Amino acid sequence: MAMTVTSDTGNIGPILTQLFEQAPTFIALLRGPDHRFELANPSYLNLVGRHDILGRTVAEALPDAAAQGFVNILDDVYRTGKPYKALGALFVIRTEEDAPGRECYLDFLYQPIRDENGDVCAIFVEGSDVTERTLSERARRESEDLYKGLFDAIDEGFCIIEFMDGPHGPDSDYVHIQANDAYARHAGIPNVVGQKLREMVPDEANAWIARYGAVLKTGEPIRFQQELVATGRYLELAAVRIEPQERRQVAVLFQDITARRRAELALEKLNVTLEQQVEERTAELMVAEEALRQAQKMEAVGQLTGGLAHDFNNILAGISGSLEMMNTRLAQGRVGDLSRYINGAMGATKRASALTQRLLAFSRRQTLDPKPLNINTLVDSMLDLVIRSVGPEIKVETVGAAGLWPTFVDTSQLENALLNLCINARDAMPNGGKLTIETGNRWMDERAARMRGLEPGQYVSLCVSDTGTGMSQDIIERAFDPFFTTKPIGQGTGLGLSMVYGFAGQSGGAARIYSELGKGTMICIYLPRYSGSIDAADPEAEASIDAPRADGDETILVVDDEPLVRMLAVEELQDLGYSVIEAEDAPSALRLLNSNRQISLLITDVGLPGGMNGRQLADAARTNRPDLEVLFITGYAENAVLNHGHLEHGMHVMTKPFQLDVFAQRVKSLIKPQG
Repeated sequence: MAMTVTSDTGNIGPILTQLFEQAPTFIALLRGPDHRFELANPSYLNLVGRHDILGRTVAEALPDAAAQGFVNILDDVYRTGKPYKALGALFVIRTEEDAPGRECYLDFLYQPIRDENGDVCAIFVEGSDVTERTLSERARRESEDLYKGLFDAIDEGFCIIEFMDGPHGPDSDYVHIQANDAYARHAGIPNVVGQKLREMVPDEANAWIARYGAVLKTGEPIRFQQELVATGRYLELAAVRIEPQERRQVAVLFQDITARRRAELALEKLNVTLEQQVEERTAELMVAEEALRQAQKMEAVGQLTGGLAHDFNNILAGISGSLEMMNTRLAQGRVGDLSRYINGAMGATKRASALTQRLLAFSRRQTLDPKPLNINTLVDSMLDLVIRSVGPEIKVETVGAAGLWPTFVDTSQLENALLNLCINARDAMPNGGKLTIETGNRWMDERAARMRGLEPGQYVSLCVSDTGTGMSQDIIERAFDPFFTTKPIGQGTGLGLSMVYGFAGQSGGAARIYSELGKGTMICIYLPRYSGSIDAADPEAEASIDAPRADGDETILVVDDEPLVRMLAVEELQDLGYSVIEAEDAPSALRLLNSNRQISLLITDVGLPGGMNGRQLADAARTNRPDLEVLFITGYAENAVLNHGHLEHGMHVMTKPFQLDVFAQRVKSLIKPQG
């Protein structure tokens, strides 16, 4: 087509120059067979990153282009006169000699220019930088390939359906637009892509449309089982809407559960006829399960009862033997030997009491008498005893934390626990070593508390560490079990650490073992911080050897359902000059308390018959006698009854068995003489 030249042709030069300068595509003119730059617009100069190329050949100005074969292409175009077009060609540009190359992807055209004789005299270069588009398309293709690979690799059937309007109304049909290879395997329908639901299974279409249509409308995913009647298969399906809703697409993931479903149906049918047999078999299994639980329970307590029987048999042998010898000596008239057997029986009784206390400590049922305590003070007071107990070959060191928080704990039980830990540490260092007693303040966050079996909060730690033999992991896991010991026979009962463990738990804390074979062991007791202050010590005089006698006409009410215990308590108090009245249950005692009799002290067992325990009796008595002092006597800790050691003012507790002189001292400290 010929170009029509108007009268304004004289102005085309500046316009073409402006177009050349502002063109978004890169443009250059290469003159002669050596391809020397005659023209290059700003887009071209920006592409190659140089502005000094005019007048220079391509090989001189752009050695990278020559190295990548672009000059050879220019030579062919110049020689043959045929244009060359490239799409997405890679061109690596280096703006500086040692700089890393920058990859560009280009669409470009090499168009030969002929002179008046028809010979090629120049090459026109024009093109676009399509790097961003090329990389985006490459990423898209890679993503599609990955998606397609995963799509076809999954074992479950998968498809995407797109809703469409039909004769039955809007969104009344759908077409399968994608499906993986597993679709045909699970659904039994090949070549499903492009098929419409109402053409595939017209009789079932409404049910499928209702389910998937609800997913499309609400966006709520569903999971369900459905029989595909057309193929006789059972499918387990999950469906989710593909956003945005305007796409009208739902993704479906499913698998064939025909075999499982048929087995379930067969089992249901079988259950109808075998219900009675199943019930009988279930009853048999329940009996067997109960027997197994009982066997496991007996195995769990076997070690406990075995150790308990062994120790108590030894103690009972001592008591029984002493009583028999006393009876023999009395018959012989040799009363001078009685004190030895009496002391032996009393010593055995004390050992039995100590054993019972350790068992109760492990079970967290011992009676505690907690008070505010600074553990540093306790450690300092016991240091001499610890040093004497562990012997001269072991160096004892204490590290008491400055500003140690107080804790609320039974002092005597904590002393026993500390002494137990020190003796265990001594036994772990047969050749001597170092024993360290350390206290500290501990802030337990949720993670640290969970590792120690505690609630998050503030705790005080008491740790005993040694440089002894250490423990293996399996020993650590069993170390707190009652009667478990690694010591030779006769050198330990196996109750020391279990007592520490139970006492710490009953006090609201925990005990934990940290150990490594050959390097030593550290056992820590963690106790809750006490927020109150520590009161000054009670300025009572220490107990004297002789039991204190009554000061005046003081009356004591003793309540206990055990006649022997009640008799001994009453006679001991009467011998000391007290006026004593007694009752065997709470209702009898309450009648006395509601009378006008003057009563200075109520001594009551906690576990009483008749529907009212000792704590309830004390509370009822204080209705009319608010200042009445109460001393609870208990054989084990009914902790819930005693409010876990947190008794009201004027209420106190003693644990059976006890020595009568200690009992008398306690009564003396509590009773208020009548004026």
